[in-house]
Amino acid sequence: MKLFKTITIYIMSFGYTYVGVRHFIDPDFFLHIMPNYLEYHLELVYLTGVAEIIFGIMLIFNQTRKIGSIGLIILLILVFPANIHLVQSDLSQSMLNVTKDQSILRLPFQGVFILIAYWHSKK
Repeated sequence: MKLFKTITIYIMSFGYTYVGVRHFIDPDFFLHIMPNYLEYHLELVYLTGVAEIIFGIMLIFNQTRKIGSIGLIILLILVFPANIHLVQSDLSQSMLNVTKDQSILRLPFQGVFILIAYWHSKK
């Protein structure tokens, strides 16, 4: 089980870091799912990108893994409204070329990622 946990730590670290970098390479993707009631869309895209990069890197190191995991849990909760917005917005779905059903299928993964981050926070 320890080997499996180590593997998932590296996979998640790479995944969060990669997606964080994508916030800067292709911010339009993330702008399309920003809820209309929020302001400073581009700034929030960049801020969440920085957070994903930092917390993703923190997962790698034993000394920072717990803080990185907790940071990811908070981040995943904070960005969940964007996933809900994607489900509710036909325009966002068309801009990202996804169906409503695909958007809905995405939602539970946020919970799975939160559980994995919680697992990674434990010794």
